[in-house]
Amino acid sequence: MNIIYLLKTGELNLKGENKSLFEKKLFANIRNQLDDIKVKISGRKGRFFLTPVDDVNEDARAKIEKTLSSVFGLIGYSVARVVGKNMEEINKAVLEIAGHQFKEGLPAPATFKISSRRADKSFKHSSYELSCLLGELILDNFKTLTVNLHNPDFQINVEIRDNAVIYSHVYEAPGGLPSGMAGKGILLLSGGIDSPVAGYMMAKRGCAITALHFETYPYTSEQSKEKVILLAKKLREYLPRMKLFIVPFTEIQIYIKQNCKQEEITLFSRAAMMRIAHIIAEKTNANSIITGEALSQVASQTAENLRFTGSQTTYPLFRPLVGMDKLEIITKAKEMGTYDISVLPYPDCCTVFAPAHPVLKPVFEKITASFNALELDSLIENALEKTEVLKI
Repeated sequence: MNIIYLLKTGELNLKGENKSLFEKKLFANIRNQLDDIKVKISGRKGRFFLTPVDDVNEDARAKIEKTLSSVFGLIGYSVARVVGKNMEEINKAVLEIAGHQFKEGLPAPATFKISSRRADKSFKHSSYELSCLLGELILDNFKTLTVNLHNPDFQINVEIRDNAVIYSHVYEAPGGLPSGMAGKGILLLSGGIDSPVAGYMMAKRGCAITALHFETYPYTSEQSKEKVILLAKKLREYLPRMKLFIVPFTEIQIYIKQNCKQEEITLFSRAAMMRIAHIIAEKTNANSIITGEALSQVASQTAENLRFTGSQTTYPLFRPLVGMDKLEIITKAKEMGTYDISVLPYPDCCTVFAPAHPVLKPVFEKITASFNALELDSLIENALEKTEVLKI
């Protein structure tokens, strides 16, 4: 009897003739995230099986299960057992799985359900007959268990295919589409709560992520930089690969502060960041830019200000948090595991140079002319030459 992993896809099943492309990308992403753990993936029609090529220890198994719980494109997975299509082997596996439920802390008395599916119609028992036989087997061997077909404490699933596949608990995975199927996005990654959530949400829609951070050393500390690297590493857990561009932004921000109205500092800094993101998108063959902006959350995110900063790129500009409130974003950050990193007390460049009373409703034509008058091209080019690129 071999232990393998049953993989369940969701949205991929809605695809048409190109579904196989999404499946191949999903499997490639799983293999990339597993690094040196070799696996075989087989199956069809939304039912796939992942089998380790070599014997795996507890650490390797934990890594496999962590990968399956975080890879985009899967809605769930189960630890399954594959046995021969005969009642002796099926009975043995079902009894072992039922017994394992008690080791996991199942209360007594408890309820269960058997769910059978006979894909191979040559098997001598129908789905209903098989469920009845296995239910009776469990009742005979576990006296504290009773049947509950509607809300059981646990369920054992039996699928008769090329072999008999038996599994119980279905562990959740994030769903969505495999990373990379929707091109690549440049994520403006600050040290705050919002931008990692924005990156996660776009990655879930199939977007590969390249992160971009703006550093204002010595006005921000080395700890601020390390905080952003930690956020990038946490995002990387959901992605097959990722790079982080760190752009030295101090000279640009000082120049902006010295050559514009006080209330325009934040807005012009955001616009300069967008121009840099556009250039990096060109150089890295990305096809979109992603930000963590939410409408009216802060002064720089009024509709008027978003129109202006967004005008500094011709790439599609994705703002997946635009209609969310802060509590919703915080909840998602906690689910992802980025919240505790984001709230570490190390400020980023956006907060260091923020004016007391920023502009809220600029006239588009006037603010654009004022920004263009700064002539930042040479400063931007210099910053790009000094950019640090980290492989996460």
